[in-house]
This record gives sequence, structure tokens and C-alpha cells, in this order.
Amino acid sequence: MAPRPDSQPKYPPRESKGGWRYLLGDNEIRAVAGLDGARLDALLQRQDHLYPDESSAIVIIRHGFLVREHYTYNVLIPTRFDIWSGTKSFTGAAWGLVLGDSRQGRLPSGRRLDLDSPAYEFIPEGYPLTDPRKERILVRHLLTMTSGIAGQSQGQQGMPTASDREPFEYALGRSPNRYGKWADQLVCEPGTVWGYSDPGFAHLALIFAHVTGKEMADVLHERVLGPIGIENLSWDVQGGSGFMGPHTNAHTGIHVSARELARFGYLMLHRGEWAGRQLLPAWWLEMATRSSQAINPRYGYTWWVNTTGVQWPDLPRDAYGLVGYRSNCCYIIPSLDLVLARVGSGPGKWDERELIEGFAAAVVDD
Repeated sequence: MAPRPDSQPKYPPRESKGGWRYLLGDNEIRAVAGLDGARLDALLQRQDHLYPDESSAIVIIRHGFLVREHYTYNVLIPTRFDIWSGTKSFTGAAWGLVLGDSRQGRLPSGRRLDLDSPAYEFIPEGYPLTDPRKERILVRHLLTMTSGIAGQSQGQQGMPTASDREPFEYALGRSPNRYGKWADQLVCEPGTVWGYSDPGFAHLALIFAHVTGKEMADVLHERVLGPIGIENLSWDVQGGSGFMGPHTNAHTGIHVSARELARFGYLMLHRGEWAGRQLLPAWWLEMATRSSQAINPRYGYTWWVNTTGVQWPDLPRDAYGLVGYRSNCCYIIPSLDLVLARVGSGPGKWDERELIEGFAAAVVDD
């Protein structure tokens, strides 16, 4: 039987060097990970029954051990999927780095940037403004979906552009998307309404590139993803070809396997610390994974959160997660020392509570 974990978290080597420690058999899972293996198996089998036509992979980590993983017949351990809007939380991690660098005076040319910085101060392409109220959009508004930039509530799903209508021009209100919809006029005063907006989120890629002189994907790979052993994650770019960019896609486009997504979740579980190195600012993660405003307390800074118990009523209040289209997700519950990662092709509509609350209910030692 594998040894019972001590109080020090165990950090897995990269997959090519052995990867996660794992447990076998119900007795070992109960003794070491404190989980009911039979209950986990029933939950995983139910996923197959509910969604027989979808490809997916699920990984459960507790006490630093890979407790269970489940793959549909056409998915291998390293198979990667686009996690869609789950990418936003990786963008949030990159922003934790740049905000931390600013606090420490490490940005190029001594530049300063914080949550209350006017966003358009760092987006020269945004001038002349298409709406004078954009002067009042702060960085925190972009990170918390309160910028007032048009999005899903106005029927503008994602960033549907075309060969002659590129994404950053659309996000800045310089051109319509391929359906003729515009994001030029704000739908409200910044900071007054919560609205899920991919055009708003795209601003974060522009600001990051201007402030650091680098791309979010490159910085996060160098300073975070590489050091925690993620080897096969890719991150799409958008724009270019005569238009603005290319820049890292801030709102979608990360392709990753379930095991490697769980690795990112495990970093979050330990507040940005990995094997003695503080890779992400702990102060940022503490703030990012709590309610960021009262308009929609279910949203932090790029993470879905349970601070008020509204998002997942049957889970602990410290639970949070990244969630993307086609049921891609990673949930972290620090008080249970639990990480659940799911990647796949769908379904588009999914009962997330049944799975995550079911796994939490499988804990038998807390």
C-alpha cells in the first residue's frame, strides 16, 4: 500500500518523468486518500450513461495522489482538448504575475499598473475612443466582467470574426463581428453591471503585451507552466495578417489534457506555491478566488467562486473553479484538499453539480 501522505504536499514530476503518484484499489483509496472508491466509480459510470456520444477525460486528485481517472474509449491519457473559457483563469494567472511585478517595480521602464489603472491608458490602438465612457474602464472591470463592453447579454457570443473582420478590431469597437454586431458603445457605466463579455476580455491581451513587451502565453509558460511540469499545453493566438496582433487569445484557446489541467489546479490548491517556489502571488490568488464584487458574487477575478454559497450550495465556501464551453472544467476545494479536472468534447449542457458535489460527498475522512 502507498504511504499515507504527511503534512507536506507532494509535487508530481512532469508526465515524461513519471507524473502523478496514484492509488489502486478501494482499500488503498480509502486509507490514503480518504475517498469512497466505489462511489467514485458509480459517478464516473453515470457520466458514460448520461453522455454516451461525447469524448472526455476526468482526473481526481486528493492529498497529492491521483485517485481516479476516467477516459472514454476514444481518449488517451495525453489527449488534449480546447478548454474554451477555462482559458480565462490562465489569463488571470498571467495577470497575477504582471500585477505582482508592478508591485515590486519589475515592469519595463518602471511602469506601474494596478487594478485601478484606467485600461485604455495602456491601449493606444483604442484611440480615438468609440465611446467616451471607456475612459472610465479600469483593469479590475475587465478582470471581473464589469466593464460595460457588450457581450452575451447583447447576443454577442464569443468572438465570431471573419477573414476581413479581425478580433481585436471588433473588441475595440472598430469593426463588427461576422454577424454585423458591434461592441463600440458600452451597454452601461463601467462597474455597475456584471456581463459576460469576450470582447471585453480581449482587452487584457492587448494591455499585457503593451505593458510587458511580451505575450501572456510566453510569460506563463516560462514562469509557471514549465516549472510545474506542464509539457504539452498549447495556447492559441488571434489577430495578425494585416490586422492587430497576433496576441495571445485571452478568452479561449488553451488545449490541454486532464492530467495537466489537474496540475494547474494543484498549483492553485497550494496558493501558487510549487515545491518550495512561490510561482504566483499568494495575495492575488487569495483575492481572485473570492467574490470580486456584489453585483455577481459568483465571480471572482477570472474564476467562478462559492464565497456566498450560491454557485455550489452543497460545497464548501472555499470551492472555486475554471469553467469552459463543452463542459471543460477544473474545480479546486482547498478545505477538502481536492482537485477535479474534466476535459472533453461536450456535452454543451451539463449538470456540473451532480459530478463535483458527488465527488465531494465521496470524502469519508472529513
